[in-house]
Amino acid sequence: MSYCTIDQIRNQLQEGVLVQLTDDEGTGEVVAARVEQAISDACEEINGYLGARLAVPVAPVPESLRRLSVDIAVYNLYSRRERVPEHRIERYRGAVRFLEQVSQGVVSLGQSDPEGNPLEPESPQTAAENPRRAFSRSSLEGF
Repeated sequence: MSYCTIDQIRNQLQEGVLVQLTDDEGTGEVVAARVEQAISDACEEINGYLGARLAVPVAPVPESLRRLSVDIAVYNLYSRRERVPEHRIERYRGAVRFLEQVSQGVVSLGQSDPEGNPLEPESPQTAAENPRRAFSRSSLEGF
């Protein structure tokens, strides 16, 4: 299962750019198999982070994961060439930061997150009520 589609990649990149990024043979056409590979690699990267905390693949796909998957797949396509534009590098880094925070329980995926919210810290919990004191000034009077 993929978190994004070729059409969503096409919405991010102009056709000519997509041809340049995928057409190694010089046919002048988008090579769908290379786009699918970039999407698959993005999905695996996302699952690598989320698998530390969630059952993967996540279904239904939250909009946030769809956007991240597109950003990572586009970065993967650009990285096949020599130079990745700076704004694509920043979007990729932002996606990785978000995924790291989800895997650590700092950020929630919302309704698709089984916890619904970030995980509770693994620290001891204190009780809301304290037991009555066993010893007090009045009970120890005379000792």
